[in-house]
Amino acid sequence: MWQMMDLLYGHKKQMVTAEESLPGRSSSPYPLARIHAVLGTDMLGPDAPEDPRPWPADAEEIILAGGCFWGIERIAWQIPGVHTTSSGYAGGYTPHPTYEEVFSARTGHAEAVRVVYRGADHEARDRVLRALLTEFWQQHDPTTAMRQGNDVGTEYRSAVYWTTAHQGRIVQDSARRYQEALDAAGRGTITTELAPLAEAGNGRYYTAEPEHQQYLATNPGGYCNHGFNGVACTIG
Repeated sequence: MWQMMDLLYGHKKQMVTAEESLPGRSSSPYPLARIHAVLGTDMLGPDAPEDPRPWPADAEEIILAGGCFWGIERIAWQIPGVHTTSSGYAGGYTPHPTYEEVFSARTGHAEAVRVVYRGADHEARDRVLRALLTEFWQQHDPTTAMRQGNDVGTEYRSAVYWTTAHQGRIVQDSARRYQEALDAAGRGTITTELAPLAEAGNGRYYTAEPEHQQYLATNPGGYCNHGFNGVACTIG
């Protein structure tokens, strides 16, 4: 099946350049949903176009990509300490893209999830981040480049984009630990893109259309190919 999908969509595994990417637009072409359907929290924070609000003072944000954003978002919002999540697009060049544009693989963006998490101090926030990364690595396959299961294309690549240097050190250490677990299990090499958000594409995260937010909560029988990949590793 994977060979057939690569045959049909293999052209989408080639990353577009900034010069080749779609031009995009100066603002979102659709209204943005604000309130999280599960957590009841603000999903937009400082990105709200008409009423920007700061994240809570004890919060940090990180961007995760690992295939279809519906599944990654559901994984994230269940982690204790997570304040809010949203599905969106990151890592590419096209400003304010649409779902159809991202699916074309002509924006450079990955389907991504912004996770805002909280803790009373740095140590508490680090514990939440490590729990989040543990589930991230275990609940998708980080060894398949530009693909998750039958979903093929640059938009389905695995990536972690951090927003602070401290996060970056934790993320890179988690990747090293998980690679050791993969090696012990006789599995492949991590292909996950690891970078500061500011250095990934145009350095922006864009919130996706309202119908994609918390999709698996409002559509419990909806498509999701995420689940335990067979290699456990607690990121301590």
